[in-house]
Amino acid sequence: MATPPGLRKLALTAHVISSVGWMGAVASFLALAIIGLTGEEDQVVRAAYVAMKVTTWAVIVPLCLASLLTGLIESLATPWGLFRHYWVLGKLGLTLLATIVLLAHTQPIGLLAHAATKATFARGDLPGVRVQLLVDAAAALFVLLMATILAIYKPRGLTRYGWRRQHG
Repeated sequence: MATPPGLRKLALTAHVISSVGWMGAVASFLALAIIGLTGEEDQVVRAAYVAMKVTTWAVIVPLCLASLLTGLIESLATPWGLFRHYWVLGKLGLTLLATIVLLAHTQPIGLLAHAATKATFARGDLPGVRVQLLVDAAAALFVLLMATILAIYKPRGLTRYGWRRQHG
């Protein structure tokens, strides 16, 4: 079934906006993680960790889910298809991995944000969790950059299914 061009462009627009927004939100989260780890003032460090929780639930998680959903819609509504090209499967795999890891890491984010609201919290508390969040954010940004590169360069290569569809 052919999808009207206007609908395809709408799906692509929604996907690009949610994906770019997700990447920007992760970059902001990374900046907050750096401030939280290296900040000199306890109040600034506390604020960074509280902001990380808010950013995660109000921005990153919704954009992540929107990117995943719009990507699926986009792949099913265009000639690229979901299972025809390796780059589409690679991008889907990266997005699923990033989504699962994000949802799994909301607990340490909440733990640190909760600790940061306590009067006894100091910038040296929970060093392992603080480093973990910085590393996770950097890794997430790298994965999202890889997905973006795949979307732009679209390396050649049909899956067996794609080859059969193209030649059958």
